[in-house]
Amino acid sequence: MSQHRHPGAPGRTGAVPAPPDLPEATVARLPEYLRALHQLADAGHETVSSEGLANAAGVNSAKLRKDLSHLGSYGTRGVGYDVGLLIDQIEFVLGLTQRRAVALVGVGNLGHALAGYDGFASRGFRIAALLDADPSRIGEEINGLVVRHVDELPRVAAEESISIGVIATPAPAAQAVADQLVAVGVTSILNFAPCVLSVPEGVDVRKVDLAIELQILSFHEHRKASLTALPATGGTLTPLPGGLAATDTQEAIGT
Repeated sequence: MSQHRHPGAPGRTGAVPAPPDLPEATVARLPEYLRALHQLADAGHETVSSEGLANAAGVNSAKLRKDLSHLGSYGTRGVGYDVGLLIDQIEFVLGLTQRRAVALVGVGNLGHALAGYDGFASRGFRIAALLDADPSRIGEEINGLVVRHVDELPRVAAEESISIGVIATPAPAAQAVADQLVAVGVTSILNFAPCVLSVPEGVDVRKVDLAIELQILSFHEHRKASLTALPATGGTLTPLPGGLAATDTQEAIGT
């Protein structure tokens, strides 16, 4: 959470209206801007140019300026953006002015690691409950929290005002867990299980599949290796069905 409050910043009376309806691509980039801004603030910077912030966030400056214009932030010519004020604005839009309670279901290897991660607190989230169906894990203490049986979810959700559910179970159990979360009123789910969840309209699901991300990186490695090999073979790239490509040397030998 931001410690860089300014007069007139979001959260103060009359400062900012209800959060705007932003494009999904903009919403996806705001956390990157926020991360970069916190790093700048921690380093003692009070202002930053659009180019400087764009470089720190890994986007081009035109895209950043357009994103921030949706928030009503245009910077000051010759000065740039007020770092503290922009932190406040982005945290307000992202709903980080209140710490949200999270229930983590599934405390296997991945869930255990997530439960022990200290970075959630500094980003505006509180892991309020750990739940699992494995009797051998019930009662285990992780980062100050005791693992409870998933059947206690209704009570936990009411006691802790759970707003977000994180699923870190094996794929076969994930849908049932999602159904339980929806049943107790959770409408935002982060799914680490390698499967697609079916949820009612109005429930938002974000999926994190590490294997898919590695496969995408593997594609890029394969592509770079193929391009690097072209001068040695004397081949040129030609299209293949499905949008892939092969060298003319490969086609000639039937591979």
